[in-house]
Amino acid sequence: MTFQRARTDEQREARRRQILQTAWEMLTEMPVAKLSLNELSRRAGLAKPNVVRYFESREAILLELLNAELADWVDGLQAAPLPQGTARERGDALAAALAASIAARPVLCDLASAQAAVLERNISTDVALRHKYAANAAAGDLAALVRRALPELAAEDAYDVVVVTLIHASALWPHSQPSEAVRAAYAADPSLAGFKLDFTQALGHTIELAISGLIARRAEG
Repeated sequence: MTFQRARTDEQREARRRQILQTAWEMLTEMPVAKLSLNELSRRAGLAKPNVVRYFESREAILLELLNAELADWVDGLQAAPLPQGTARERGDALAAALAASIAARPVLCDLASAQAAVLERNISTDVALRHKYAANAAAGDLAALVRRALPELAAEDAYDVVVVTLIHASALWPHSQPSEAVRAAYAADPSLAGFKLDFTQALGHTIELAISGLIARRAEG
């Protein structure tokens, strides 16, 4: 393949999208930990220096993907009908919808689980700012959705629901993806079955409890 330098803004944007799309496709095949800049460059048909011309590091690429995945997830939630019923029923339905919708996005879950410990460690201040601005916008949109579903909650309560959802999703995901050795251990000894984690069920229950507690506290004044 003969490399051709992108010379216009449109060509440069197309090259960025090419890199991001290649990275996303790789994440459907492998976890974040196994995605290397060398392999990404090879699959994108670019030399490594040409990839870092557009993104300063592997982590910067993955944070950009995380931003896009978060925004797309929230957009999907906003398009869904609001739950109906009592506050308890609406809270439970919202918790289930949040858990099921994020579980359906394994790339988002894997990126979120690596965000603080890995992806935010090898980046510049400019990349960090862009990421945090994007994350803040997604969190704000999600908090607004929570308040539409549960007007009983105050703005700060809705934001707490968002925090519980995202933090627990990122923490629970690695535990729901055991290694081959751990899966073999579960199979070898059924008494260890209690360690198996159903991500959607565990996350949904956690969000459900948080919403119920927030509604109760708000009702108490």
